[in-house]
Amino acid sequence: MTALADRAATAERAIRDRHLRRVWGLPGTVLGRSGWPPSVGQRVHWHWNYWWQAHLLETLVDAQRREPSPDRLKLIDRFVVSVRLRNFGKWINDYYDDIAWLGLALQRVGHLGLDVRGGLEAISSRLREGWTDDAGGGIWWRVGDDFKNAPANGPAAIFHAREGSTQHARGLTDWMTERLVDPESGLVWDGLRVGSGELVKHIFTYCQGVYLGACLELSEMDRVERTIHAVAEHVAPNGVIRGQEGGDGGLFGGILARYLALAAPLLPSGVARDLVIRSADACWSGATETPHGPLFSADWATPAPSLPLAADAPERDLSVQVSAWMLLEAAATLEHRI
Repeated sequence: MTALADRAATAERAIRDRHLRRVWGLPGTVLGRSGWPPSVGQRVHWHWNYWWQAHLLETLVDAQRREPSPDRLKLIDRFVVSVRLRNFGKWINDYYDDIAWLGLALQRVGHLGLDVRGGLEAISSRLREGWTDDAGGGIWWRVGDDFKNAPANGPAAIFHAREGSTQHARGLTDWMTERLVDPESGLVWDGLRVGSGELVKHIFTYCQGVYLGACLELSEMDRVERTIHAVAEHVAPNGVIRGQEGGDGGLFGGILARYLALAAPLLPSGVARDLVIRSADACWSGATETPHGPLFSADWATPAPSLPLAADAPERDLSVQVSAWMLLEAAATLEHRI
C-alpha cells in the first residue's frame, strides 16, 4: 500500500472504531455516532444528522474503491439500510441539500453492485420538484423556504449530471453562475433570499467545492479553473484549505477536497492537486493519537488538541473526523501524480 493510501486506511480504522455503532441496538444495523466520546443521545443515535451520514457513506465508498473488501461491501449495504431505518422508513426529508448529498452517495453505492434504485428514484423525483422559476430558477434549500443556495443547487446539479439529466444539471449550474458567483473574486456566495432579493455573501469552502464539481461534470473547464484559483487565493492560506469549526462546518473542507481531487487529473496547472496534498499533509501531521487511532483537527493548519477533549471541542464531531478522512482518501487518489 502506498503512503497516502496507508494514511487513508488508518483514518478509516480510527473513525470506524470510534463512531460506527448499531442503531437502537438492532442487529444488522450501523450508522455513525455524531460525537466521540458520545453523549447519551449520541449513543442511541437520537442525535440524527442525515447529511453527515451521507458523507460517511460516500467516504466508505471511497475506501472500497481504494482497497476492495467483501466485509466493507457488507458494511456499506447495512449502512444504506440503516439510513432509511433511522429516517423512519423514508429516503427523503424536507431539505433538498440533504437528499442531494445522500443521492450522490447512493449513486456511487450503486456502482458497487448494490441495489439502491428505490432511493435514487425517490431522491431524483424530489429534487426535480424543488425547481421553480423564482429568482430565475434553481432549487430551494428546503421545502417551504424562500432561500435558494449553493449547498442545495451544487450537489443536485452533480446528481442530475451523473444520472444523465444534463439539462437539469446545466440549469442549476447556470443559475449559480449567474446569481451566486462573485464577479470580482470568482468565489461562490452562499445563497439568495428570494423574497427580499438579499444575497447572503458568506464564503463557505463547500460552496466552492460543489460548484466546482457541477462545472466539472458539465466540462465547463474555464469555470473549473477560475474557481480553483479563487480557492487557492482566498480560502487556502499557505496552500491548506481553511477550517470552518465543528458542527456542519466540520464537513466543508473535506467536500471541497473531494472535488478538487476529481478536477486535478484534468488540469495542467497542478494547483488543485497541490491544495489537496498540502492540506492532507497538514491534517495528518496535526493529528493527536488516541487508543483508537488518530484524531484530526477541525482546522488542518493547526494541531488537534490533546486528550481528554473539552466538552465543546469541535474534534468530537463526526463531521470533523469524516471530513479529514475524506481529504485523506482524496489525496490517496492523487498519489501516483505527485
